[in-house]
Amino acid sequence: MLTEDQKAFYEENGYILVENAVTAEQLERLREITYALIDGSRGIVESNEVYDLDKGHTSDTPRLTRIKLPHKRDPFFWELIRNSKLTEVLTGLLGPHTNLLTSKLNTKAPGGGRAVEWHQDWAFYPATNDSLLAFGLMLEDVDEANGPLMVIPGTHKGPVLSHQANGYFAGAINPDDPAFEKDKAVTLTGKAGDMTVHHVRTLHGSAPNMSDRNRLILFYECSASDAWPILGASSYIHSLGQRAYWADIQDRQITGEPQLEPRVANVPIRMPLPPAPDTGSIFKTQESAGAKSAFK
Repeated sequence: MLTEDQKAFYEENGYILVENAVTAEQLERLREITYALIDGSRGIVESNEVYDLDKGHTSDTPRLTRIKLPHKRDPFFWELIRNSKLTEVLTGLLGPHTNLLTSKLNTKAPGGGRAVEWHQDWAFYPATNDSLLAFGLMLEDVDEANGPLMVIPGTHKGPVLSHQANGYFAGAINPDDPAFEKDKAVTLTGKAGDMTVHHVRTLHGSAPNMSDRNRLILFYECSASDAWPILGASSYIHSLGQRAYWADIQDRQITGEPQLEPRVANVPIRMPLPPAPDTGSIFKTQESAGAKSAFK
């Protein structure tokens, strides 16, 4: 699926854009499921385990920031990452043994759908090595007006910037940080069916959706199976129990097999602590910690 030039570009810049990552039939099915899920939010009055509501959400005009864990809402999302062109891209970049960390359907509503402040995914979930990435599959056309993903090339090779604000882990950098070179940002637009890929340490964000159209992007966050979490694993094992934790790892195996020998690399790490007052989503983390916005 990926050429050697594309792999080299990803290695150097920390991102790529893959055109036509799904077939027309797959795209049609994805949109059908997604709009049915959005329609199912009409009777919801507050965010829950499935939906993150945006300001102004009503039964007549559903406005969402996110549908959580779509791979658990419909099996088609799980099948897509396990058996499609996406799978080929994944193994081409991370190798034969891969895991799903999480999935999310960001449904940035028209007319001001919420921004995602600039951040590095690595700040949220440090691991024993940084062989982790995120896919962003566009389910509708994405242009400059509807809040496209923006990345700063090469930042995956640099430091982990501070994501602190007001004494909390805010899940966002301070836009006044001198290491934040916004003028180098690249905007990743594309048509429905195209897919962005960004490295876990690549600095990225997205502006509000100021258009009259939805911006629907299906995100998969994935890791090489030998990248084990540094923060959260012990408490997670304790809360689930060892058997349940092992079952969870197997359930999230995309390709290959679990790797019981973590690969430890010399990578920069900051702990995502202390937690923000509300950690229900990245939007709530950034808002409740009082993260300073770069989109004004």
